[in-house]
Amino acid sequence: MVDKSFDFYRAISEELDPERLQQKFLTALLDLQNVERGSIWVRSETGYTCIEAVGAQSENIKSMTIGFGQSSIVGWVIENGKMTVAEAGKDARHFWQAERQMEIKSRLILCFPLFLRSGEVYGAVQIIDTSAGGNHLNLDQGYLDLLQQLIDMGSIALSNSLVFSKQAQENLKLKQTLEAISDRDVMVGNSAALLGVRKRAAEYARTDFPVLITGESGSGKELLAREIHRLSDRSRGPFLAQNCSCIPDTLLESELFGHEKGAFTGALKTKAGLFEAANEGTVFLDEIGDMPLQLQARILRVIQDGEIKPIGNTRSKKVNVRIISATNRDLQSEIGRENFREDLFYRLNVLPLRVPSLRERPEDIPLLLDHFLSREALRLGAACKSFSEEALEFLLDHDWPGNIRELENFVKHIIVITPGQCITRQDLSHHFLPTTACRQKDGPPEKGAPDGVEGAAAGNGAQAQNLFEGCTWEELERRYVLYLLEKNKWHITRSAREAGVNRSTFDSRMKKLNIRK
Repeated sequence: MVDKSFDFYRAISEELDPERLQQKFLTALLDLQNVERGSIWVRSETGYTCIEAVGAQSENIKSMTIGFGQSSIVGWVIENGKMTVAEAGKDARHFWQAERQMEIKSRLILCFPLFLRSGEVYGAVQIIDTSAGGNHLNLDQGYLDLLQQLIDMGSIALSNSLVFSKQAQENLKLKQTLEAISDRDVMVGNSAALLGVRKRAAEYARTDFPVLITGESGSGKELLAREIHRLSDRSRGPFLAQNCSCIPDTLLESELFGHEKGAFTGALKTKAGLFEAANEGTVFLDEIGDMPLQLQARILRVIQDGEIKPIGNTRSKKVNVRIISATNRDLQSEIGRENFREDLFYRLNVLPLRVPSLRERPEDIPLLLDHFLSREALRLGAACKSFSEEALEFLLDHDWPGNIRELENFVKHIIVITPGQCITRQDLSHHFLPTTACRQKDGPPEKGAPDGVEGAAAGNGAQAQNLFEGCTWEELERRYVLYLLEKNKWHITRSAREAGVNRSTFDSRMKKLNIRK
């Protein structure tokens, strides 16, 4: 017995994993009593739950819960805090239903309570004799007393492991929740304008018709499209997005419809297009107004017939997708200029939805600032910062021409360059130049002029000196690139043409300056 007691102690003291500790604890007890079936039970919210079982057909018992109102040996031991011996089938406390589907039945049951350090009973361990004569258990009182001491010692280690396991699971859930919050963009705001849009989006989600989202650049059109997809019956399917303006026209067709191997130079293997990959889900076509006319006809066929034809393939494929498109252009004006197909417009504009600009919902700015501050602090693993009243008042007066995207990027910049926990009005001067810090509501900039240039062009040399004071060449280039992109609705080809450089050169400068839409 001494050698087995030492083996028992070593078995439970060397194991840290809760599940393996339960198995070792139970197996060691069965070995001490020379039987092959046993189980561990703990008090749960609805009754007594089996957390571990060993022996033939033990899978029928594990995870079983015996209700508080049902008679059972483990229930009696847990509630009374006493060891007991019971003869299966004859003892009224025996919960025989647990063995209904078992070929080998229990003969004699030895059950011990499991104690916490405080002396409170939290569970019970059953050691079961299934031999024909039911005479394998050693019921000598001295042996049982020694066994109870070993179980008391093991029960504390077991309870600690259960607490640790529960805490680890809660920490994992909390971590996953925090990661989901930090990774997932949400629509933030309580303004009447935004609430109206969200209500309409929820109504649209109940249908499967095409949605056309309009609004200024950076106002959250893709975020709204994702919200519609999330609320729809297609939420379990994929949501795939394609910006129709940030990719060369020759490649856009391949991205949307796919291609066969050898269909064109560089087509080294067959590739599924966006529509095929998004089958049973949603396709979001951003900047649909910049799509070439020849592709517009093919989009029309997808909407009308649910068919696509990959490049180089002579056969059509059926797809089941919902199309949500977005643009910051006036498509009806583009129709008049013959840049957009009228029939496609009416197909896309079945459910129109306009996203308000940030200027139309200024009451949401403090909420958005708090949201982005909290989210970025979580991502950085740092304490959350806040704005002083003076700084917040300044930001409320800012025009935010880039809408939510501009505000989000501003927060990322300001929390990095601000050393203190409170972001002051002085800290904002590092982000906003004196002549561009705030566009007063009664003084919009001259059309076609980049941020801050209108004052320098119209004023004297002192204003120009203030404009360039402390600016690096990279900062000036960045402002110029952003100006061209905003002016041309983020159409890279047109922006490059206006800058007098090749598209590839302009695109490489964007990457070097870390400019993304």
